[in-house]
This record gives sequence, C-alpha cells and structure tokens, in this order.
Amino acid sequence: MTSITMSGAPTAAVTARSLVNRPLVHAHLLAGIGWFLVAILAGLLFSTQFVRHYLFPDQELLSPGRVRMVHTHLVAFGFIFNCLLGGMIWAVPRLCGQRILSDKLGWLIFGVWQAIMLSAMAGILAGHGQGVEWGENPTWIDPFVVVGWVLVVTNLIVPILRSREKNLYVSIWYFLAAFIWTALTYVMGNFFVQYWVPGVSGAAVTGLYIHDLVGLFVTPIGWGLMYYFVPVILKRPVWSHAMSLIGFWGLAFFYPLNGVHHYLYSPIPMYVQYGAVVSTIAVELVVTTVVINFFMTIRFDFDTLRTSLPMRWFYTGMVLYFITCLQCAFQTTLTFQKIIHFTDWVVAHAHLVMFGVFSFWIFGIIVHLWPKLTGRQWASRRLNEWHYWLSMIGLVIMFFDLTIAGLVQGFSWKALSPWEESIVASIPFWWVRAFSGVMISAGALCLVSNIALTARRPVTEMAPELQPATT
Repeated sequence: MTSITMSGAPTAAVTARSLVNRPLVHAHLLAGIGWFLVAILAGLLFSTQFVRHYLFPDQELLSPGRVRMVHTHLVAFGFIFNCLLGGMIWAVPRLCGQRILSDKLGWLIFGVWQAIMLSAMAGILAGHGQGVEWGENPTWIDPFVVVGWVLVVTNLIVPILRSREKNLYVSIWYFLAAFIWTALTYVMGNFFVQYWVPGVSGAAVTGLYIHDLVGLFVTPIGWGLMYYFVPVILKRPVWSHAMSLIGFWGLAFFYPLNGVHHYLYSPIPMYVQYGAVVSTIAVELVVTTVVINFFMTIRFDFDTLRTSLPMRWFYTGMVLYFITCLQCAFQTTLTFQKIIHFTDWVVAHAHLVMFGVFSFWIFGIIVHLWPKLTGRQWASRRLNEWHYWLSMIGLVIMFFDLTIAGLVQGFSWKALSPWEESIVASIPFWWVRAFSGVMISAGALCLVSNIALTARRPVTEMAPELQPATT
C-alpha cells in the first residue's frame, strides 16, 4: 500500500492513495473534456465557412474569425492546460512522496481558471481577442493568467522541494523546466509584442511565442507525464535514464530557437532564419532519441498496445510526434517554404501535433485514471475503442487531406494562377476536412457517453483500477 519513489524505496507513513487529491484531478480532467467539446464544436463550425455553408453568416458575435480564435484558445488553455495540470497533480505527489502545498489553493486555481476561460471566450466573441496565435486572450485577462500560473507553480513545486529523493526522476526535470519556461514564454508573447517590441522584431517574438508555447509548455509536461505513466502501466523502468536526459537537454537547447521559422522570407535577418532552420532540424534528432527510449522500453511487451488502450493512445501519439518533427525538419527549409507557406499544409501539421500527439496522450491519461478517480470501472470498452478509432482515422484523413490541399494551393500560387483558381481547387478538400471533423466529434461524443454511463455504475471499492498504483 505504500508508494514507491524514484529510487524504488517505499515511502513510509504515506500511502499512495492518500498522496493525491483525487477529486481535484477528477475536476480538472472533467473540465478539460468539457472545454474540448466546446472547442471542437467551434472548429467544426469554422470549417463550414470553407464549403459555403456557414450557419451564422450575419452574426457578428459568431463571425468565423472569432469562432476560430475560440477553437484554438480553448484547445490550448481550456482542454490541454486543465488536463495536463490534472496529470501533474496526480504524478508529482507520487513521484516525490509529498502532497501538494494546499488543497484549498488547488481548488481556488481550478475555479478561477474556469472563470478565466469563460471570460476569455466571451471577450473573444465580443471582438476583444488579440491577433496572436495562442495569445487570443483579451489584454485585460493576461495579468490574471500570469498570477494563476505563479500559483500553480507554487502549489506543485513545494512537494518537489520537500522530496527526500537525492536524484529527481526525469519527469520532475521536465515539470520544473516547464514551470520556468511557460512563465517566460507567456509574458514574452502577451506583453512584449503589445507594448515594447514593435514591427519586424515584434513578429520575430510572436513566432518565438507561438512555437515555444508548444515546445516549452505543452511538450515538457506531456513528455514528463509519458515518462511517468508508461513505466507505471508496464511495471518496468524506462530503458535508458541517460537517453532520457539527452532528450531533456536537447529540448532545452534547440527548441527555444525554432520560432522564427514561422517567418521565413521575411525582413527578419537571414542569419536568424537560418538559425531557426538548423535548430528545427536538430529537434528531430532529439525527438528520435526520446522515441527510441520509449520503444525500447516496450520492446518485450508490444502486445500491451493491443490489450491496454491507454498505452495505445500514448504510443500512437509518440509515433505521430516523430512524424510531426520529421515533417517539420523538411517543411522548415527554404525550399519547402516556397511552396507550402500560408497553405493548408501548415494547418494539417498543426492538427497532427496538437490533436494527434498531445490530445492523444491526454485521452490515454483519462482512460487510465478515470476508474481510479471515480471508483467505477468503464461502462463500455467498446465506446472507448470507438473513441480511439474515430479520432485516429478522422485525424489521418484530415492530415493527408489538408497536406495535399496545401500542395495544390502552393503550386497554384507558384504558377501565378488567379487566386480564385486555388479556392475552387481547394473546396473538395475542405469538404473532406469537414467530414473528418465530424468523425473526430463523434469520437469525442463516444468518450462523453461512456463517462455518463460509467457515472451510473455502482462504486466498486475492490476494483483493480482502484488499487494504489506504484510510481
């Protein structure tokens, strides 16, 4: 019944079950699912304008540009942030053998963050959103986000500081880095550009913000949680601790330099653009070491990918992460940019990483933790399977569809064809995009339906899912 710390020594005096505030984790995951439903509804609504069937053409509050901002913003800060925070609230106490600083502070953060999401969505729909990707928050909300992140870090860093472990596990390395990087990145993207860095320099900073929020906020927390959950489910340590640290330091060294590749062929100095290209290619080499580490960890248990749905989500996301970075290593070159810049190729790439990687990891975490948090086994494995396959197939269709559409658009523009020709050529692809969005939405409804059905089941205290997991 005792938890197992990174060194393998049991932590006496505290059971694994009492370390974690389970209702708080449950609340964050449930809120994340709720925001995800709103986000994909907004994305599906936005996609209909491309096929000339937008449902609210005369409604300013629901104009396509604002709905798109709601889609991207809620995916990033409503869905992903809530669920990653829930994952850390579960993992950090178990890794450190210490509870978070304050349960009351945790609930305060939860309530305030949902209020921030509601306020941000209302502000965006009212026309106060900022024209910065992932920085759509109205300016009057930004200070609250910064203060909220400081409180999150305060609540989670205390158990790390109180840990009696001399050697912190690699997950904690990633979390600590994310604590620092996220604060710096958010301030840079939401204050510097608006108030202090104008013109071309501001565009460069915006590019850094767009990319660093993926690579220095979502990525380190996501990989940190994978380094926790995969060994727990497999009941074996990661294959190479040294390789896990190579991945960490490679991310820290190369990723902060990537952002300017969003503005190739711009007035930004070329040496900065070349640096972004080289560092982006280097990140693919770093990611390769991480993926190898995880596949060597499961090398004797590949059947687990068939029997364990959480592991299937995790490893599908890892494969897609490798593909994403491999694609990025090519598309960031000046040769590729001549064709794909500003095309739907980029939209396909963004969906592959944000939905195919991080969202898949989150779904795996939800499938694994939900019975532990609610005391009820899943009502239907079939619905969870449907969720996986509809999401997976829908994403693959969307990715290849928009990738091909991007090439059609790029070569049309390169040939100096009239703009309207690229639009006409793209419409069939946009229909397929809308269809794939319907598939993804149907998958999400399978998950929500299963959650509702599971809530009606009786609590089974002796269910295997309720046994305290070792860390």
